[in-house]
Amino acid sequence: MKIACVGGGPASLYFSILMKRQDPSHDITVHERNPAGSTYGWGVTYWSELLDKLREKDPETALAISENSVTWNSGVAHVRDRTTVQPGDDGFGIGRRRLLELLAERARALGVRVEYEHEITADALPDADLVVAGDGVNSTVRERYAGRFGSDIARGRNAYIWLGTTKVHDAFTFSFQETDHGWIWAYAYPFSHEQSTCVIECSPKTLSGLGLDRLGEADGLALLEKLFADILDGHPLLGRAQDDGTARWLNFRTLTNRAWHHGNVVLLGDAAHTTHYSIGAGTTLALEDAICLAEALAAHPETEAALAAYERRRKSELLRLQSAARYSAQWYENIQRYIELPPEQMFALLGQRHSPLLPYVPPQLYYRLDRAASRLEALRRLKRWLGPKLARTSQSRALAGRKQPASGRP
Repeated sequence: MKIACVGGGPASLYFSILMKRQDPSHDITVHERNPAGSTYGWGVTYWSELLDKLREKDPETALAISENSVTWNSGVAHVRDRTTVQPGDDGFGIGRRRLLELLAERARALGVRVEYEHEITADALPDADLVVAGDGVNSTVRERYAGRFGSDIARGRNAYIWLGTTKVHDAFTFSFQETDHGWIWAYAYPFSHEQSTCVIECSPKTLSGLGLDRLGEADGLALLEKLFADILDGHPLLGRAQDDGTARWLNFRTLTNRAWHHGNVVLLGDAAHTTHYSIGAGTTLALEDAICLAEALAAHPETEAALAAYERRRKSELLRLQSAARYSAQWYENIQRYIELPPEQMFALLGQRHSPLLPYVPPQLYYRLDRAASRLEALRRLKRWLGPKLARTSQSRALAGRKQPASGRP
């Protein structure tokens, strides 16, 4: 099979690796419009379940990723001058640039052509048996068939900015700071032995009140460094280099598509779906897309049948996580509901923010019920059964309510 992957992100690169391992005779090219080593963002997170899947599919890639990752197993929340620490599952961080380097090296070693500074336009798609659109939320390939894919984009209310710092955290760290204009908060986690990611978020009212939407990058970073001095320990915040050299405040865009394939074109990763950054699943879901698509192509000789099977399976698997991401984003949009709780209760509900029950139960009552459920097996079983069921139902209804496709690039 001749395969063209548009976009050189993790999904495209890992898919090309898996297909070459299945059949070295596949002719595979990855087309990336940016130069090698040029990427947005700082570090990405993943969890041990993903590493287990990578070991099963390609042990060499899994080893390279794990050897270049850092890990933590606790969370820390600072609220004003209060601090609480909670143990948790092992989390992993790796620099996005390093991850792409490792995947590209492995792909090339298996015979994949990775072509940088090669932009594919919507009116000149590659001549291939299969065109994989892994070119992100602003996918030009997807836009060529916008009417077929039925894209829908929902913009989040809060503003966020993606930054780095030389402060290396040893836990997944939250800091919630109250200002005269409302609350502003940061999520920070390490991705190397030299740097951490620091995502900062606030409401539009707080953003405007602090002047962060008007300040230049240097002045904005200086203000944020003062606000989050508690977790930076004197280290600077680092802006994300873009075309104009500035870090930007954005509103997260949740993308869904009515269809994921059309003809010989299939969507992968952020071109197919996005989930709010607060659940830390974007890279994991992209790699799982790649695994699923490769498995479907191996199981179904006919490409159309393979793409249909891939779409059905991934849409079903994503319902619960899409619901979790939606409720997680809403938790932060309604932070005033939780922020005055005692710190251990607030942090516990922060960990429960993806629950479809939480918005409808008074926070302190939910906290007490959750503690009771942790001690009674019958309640634990009920929660394990009811939570995913409500999440799938809620997300299915949310998706069904979006009738009109997006009219153009967000």
